[in-house]
Amino acid sequence: MSFKRSIAAGFMVLLAICGAISSARAEPFKIVGFGDSLMAGFGLGPDQGFTDRLQAALGAKGHDVTVANAGVSGDTTSGGLARLGWSVPDGTQLVILELGANDMLRGVSPDITRKNLDEMLDKLKQRRIAVLLAGMRAAPNLGADYQNAFDAIFPDLAKKYDVTLYPFFLDGVAGQPGQQLEDGLHPNAQGVDRMVERILPTVEKAIAAVPGGS
Repeated sequence: MSFKRSIAAGFMVLLAICGAISSARAEPFKIVGFGDSLMAGFGLGPDQGFTDRLQAALGAKGHDVTVANAGVSGDTTSGGLARLGWSVPDGTQLVILELGANDMLRGVSPDITRKNLDEMLDKLKQRRIAVLLAGMRAAPNLGADYQNAFDAIFPDLAKKYDVTLYPFFLDGVAGQPGQQLEDGLHPNAQGVDRMVERILPTVEKAIAAVPGGS
């Protein structure tokens, strides 16, 4: 009887372990969209923002994910660095880091923007959180020197930290009035859908590179 009880107890432990593994696998892949008004969904209605549309698009491709919106309108890289710790919760598996546009619009030195993004990437690396770095481009009216210094930030840091780079977050939307709000800066709902369509393969690549990503 003692032998049978031992077998039964062992079987129950095995079932518990299998159940725990199954439960862990059932957890959705956790993404945080960390950025400014472009991430926050400025001027858009419910479910029209980038994070909502990206989650829907990934779901349609069979990915079990959640995409949290940690965008703050008007945020700079300095503001992002200050709030990174509490805006990206433990358990996050991938951060889409989208900051720098407001630095550029305010004429902040590219050296400062680079330093802030470098620190954010270092902090996320220390926490073992994967990053997809969403690049931005400087407006040409700021001059060639500023433009070259600013535009180089994103590929340089992506290479330094070996993270996935999406070269230009507003690809397909910038300079396209039909894809923008009246301010000429932010995407409208159609623009967001275009952004999601274009970035989706890169996001899927980033997910696949994370252990346990689907």
